[in-house]
Amino acid sequence: MWLVYRLDMESPTKYSLKVQAIRPKGQKPKLYVYFPIPLAAAIGLQPGEEVEWELLDRGELHLVRKSVPPVKARGRSGTN
Repeated sequence: MWLVYRLDMESPTKYSLKVQAIRPKGQKPKLYVYFPIPLAAAIGLQPGEEVEWELLDRGELHLVRKSVPPVKARGRSGTN
């Protein structure tokens, strides 16, 4: 599945997320954070891709991708 979306890098966009708890029967709760589709598409994040979180301090996490796929060049549609 490939997502196509443009992200305006000139005006930073913030995405608010809620951390969700999943409580399977007989197990400890697990916490999940979901990526908004526009953000995932803008960086080319794919379902099933492995990532790591790097703790910078108590208020900031850094997402690290284990392997970054090459950027696919896209031509503009229409004529100039």
